[in-house]
Amino acid sequence: IMSERKVLNKFFPHDFDPLKLPKMKLEKDRQYVIRIMAPFNMRCNNCGEYIHKGKKFNSRKETVQGETYLGLYKFRFYIRCPTCVSELTFKTDPENTDYEMEKGGTRCFQAHKLAMQEEKRLEKEAEEEEANNPMKALEKRTQESKAEMDVLDALEDIKDQNARSAQVDMAALLEKYKRMEEEEARIQVQNDEDEVARIFSGTRGIKRLDEDDDDDENQTKEIDQSLTNRQPPKKISRMQGLVKRKM
Repeated sequence: IMSERKVLNKFFPHDFDPLKLPKMKLEKDRQYVIRIMAPFNMRCNNCGEYIHKGKKFNSRKETVQGETYLGLYKFRFYIRCPTCVSELTFKTDPENTDYEMEKGGTRCFQAHKLAMQEEKRLEKEAEEEEANNPMKALEKRTQESKAEMDVLDALEDIKDQNARSAQVDMAALLEKYKRMEEEEARIQVQNDEDEVARIFSGTRGIKRLDEDDDDDENQTKEIDQSLTNRQPPKKISRMQGLVKRKM
């Protein structure tokens, strides 16, 4: 019996007419139990419990009666605080593509939303001031025209720069670079040859010794050798000297 609900095809009798099925009458403000995640950070007003964004709840969902935006319905959600079980309510805000806290809690960390609201308020005030003050509107149009002229000038500069870049011949640049490399190599080889020639030409200025200088050098060597071969004088002891005196 339980496996019957899993089949792909079910039997319908030949005299089945779906128009004869009774229609269910549902209330407009009927509530549905759904699983939902907290769309923003909030704080319970009863116990002060902090509920972070993304926390899951079993909530009740209903359609807000009498509130629409451009034909879009608004929906209200009921959740309970996980600490004190008090009821918190929030609803959708299709105008700002956001959610709006209704009761039971306080929304936290909505600095971005407040900044957007302040920006919209300033824009609205500026539009009203321009509508009431023609000089202010004229000043704004003058500033916009000046900014547009600056943008056009910058665009013209970019176009001129691109045109100059497009006129560059890459083949000529490569040829010029190749010639520069060959010239540098030729200069380096010439410098090396000049250095070698300068080194070898310096050996020709070495002074040569004459034959007379060789004879003098030979005589000096012979004198030094005779002095080294000469035996030192013998030492005579004191007793030998006394014996020779007595004799």
